[in-house]
Amino acid sequence: MCGILGCNFQTNSFIKALNLLAHRGPDFQDTKEMKSVLLGHDRLAIIDLDNEANQPMEFDKIILVFNGEIYNYKELIKTENLKVKTKSDSEVIIRLYQKYGFEFLNKLNGMFAFCIYDKKKDLFFCARDRFGKKPFFYYFKENKFIFASEIKAILKILDSTPNINYEAFMQYLRFLSPLFDNTIYENIKKLPAGYCLIFDGKLTIKKWYEIPFANVKFSTKKVLEKIEDLLVDSVKLRLNSDVEVATFLSGGVDSSLVSAIYAKLKKINTFSIGYDEYLHYNEIDYAKKVSKYIGSKHHELIISKKEYLENLDNVLNAVDEPFGDSATIPTLILSKFISDSGIKVALSGEGSDEIFLGYDDYFNMIEYSKMKVDKLEDFNLTKEWEYKKRKFNSEDIFYSSGETFTNLQLKKLLKNFKQMKLPYHCKCDFNTKLSYYDFKYWIENVLMTKIDRASMANSLEVRAPFLDYRLVEYLFSLDFNLKKGNTNKYLLKQVALKYLPKEIVFRRKKGFSSPFIEWLFDECQDKLLATILEVNKHTDFFNEDFVKFLYNEAKEKRFKQHFYNLYIFARWFKKAYL
Repeated sequence: MCGILGCNFQTNSFIKALNLLAHRGPDFQDTKEMKSVLLGHDRLAIIDLDNEANQPMEFDKIILVFNGEIYNYKELIKTENLKVKTKSDSEVIIRLYQKYGFEFLNKLNGMFAFCIYDKKKDLFFCARDRFGKKPFFYYFKENKFIFASEIKAILKILDSTPNINYEAFMQYLRFLSPLFDNTIYENIKKLPAGYCLIFDGKLTIKKWYEIPFANVKFSTKKVLEKIEDLLVDSVKLRLNSDVEVATFLSGGVDSSLVSAIYAKLKKINTFSIGYDEYLHYNEIDYAKKVSKYIGSKHHELIISKKEYLENLDNVLNAVDEPFGDSATIPTLILSKFISDSGIKVALSGEGSDEIFLGYDDYFNMIEYSKMKVDKLEDFNLTKEWEYKKRKFNSEDIFYSSGETFTNLQLKKLLKNFKQMKLPYHCKCDFNTKLSYYDFKYWIENVLMTKIDRASMANSLEVRAPFLDYRLVEYLFSLDFNLKKGNTNKYLLKQVALKYLPKEIVFRRKKGFSSPFIEWLFDECQDKLLATILEVNKHTDFFNEDFVKFLYNEAKEKRFKQHFYNLYIFARWFKKAYL
């Protein structure tokens, strides 16, 4: 796990920019300079701890800077008959490129963002993994090409801070994060998950992966056996490391099952977080029960309001953009706790809800899908808006993730779902489509951003066994009626019963929640509103009466997410522009 940086022109800011990524790789830093090409790498050493695996790595005039892990690299060395000189997964990428050119990405099982610079062809080949686990940002204007693991490094190289990308801003208000290739800054893009980039004087972006769809009906017994086999193998692959691997353990079925599978192999360390107030948010007791059941060495961290709020700026620094997932704060604090314990790698439970139908909305939307929406006004997430000429009003803000939709907004959402084109002209059920949208919107842009930035800010690599592409593709291939059962995550829970007690498997879903709005109002009170209104005098984005209305609603624990989005944007704007 590392930080990568590169550009196709000389700049005196390159080392300073690379230093801004040092938290992603504090073990080793190096650069390569070729004519006008600069490449840099900050290394977090996990596989092959020897110097031979340091980067930038060069063989036969092919240079690699790579962030991530290729879990099946040992298998690839054998099956592809690769001649390697190191014991690292990084070299495997170079050897596959030598053998197949651009057409090797589908052989990789892992999380990755990398750039290959082919010196003979004067060509950059960059790629991002299937589900966006690892970040890749780039800037391309007037033939200047810059790429980096985080936006902050690109900003350091640029002469000035770009203007706000208003389309991305609207997406943030609605979905907690900019979507697609957007970032909050004009001309700074992110490479979407499952895409690759070629720069050889011109910039070409190509999709290399799409989730395949099917509608297969098997017996439940056969399906459960296959799911267990895939999940166990996924966990084992993610233990491929030359350093210790721990687990996040919330006490929910997802992290508990991952921990339980792992604990059957050896004595493990598990970590959880709780709060010293508003104890109904705590899951500490459940985590303790799971730890005792699986026999792990358990570590828990109880945090206060002061510690929680002090880390809000740390989250803004880590993410570089407005980011509305409040769970990023406890994730960052817990990641630091794990890292300070001397551990570099941890497993987590992300991705389970989206492939095993863990959300109530998957079932609620069955009825909504029957609504007639053909005559509604057009609604297009990527529509060109004249953002500067209008105030962002109640409709814009209320169409935000995490709260109940009004009927009109629900119909807009539904129409967008129905119009969204699926690959291969697939005929699949509406709920499978919802899972697909969650991968494209939620997992890629929110969950993976939260996990990567919060963990890597503390030099911790997090691996998600549920997001092994083989498991994801298998679940997407199954008929919906086979998956739904009589409870959320029916299939997963049947597997989990072999590893965990019933009270854990069938406990009510809680999610990784925290007293974020309670603590903000306890501590900051009217300063929250003042901060938003101060920023609004510079941006003139919002109707102030409506902002005040949202503020009063949030005081009463209503529309908490909507107000939080506005406040986070205001805090970010002050840091970025004022």
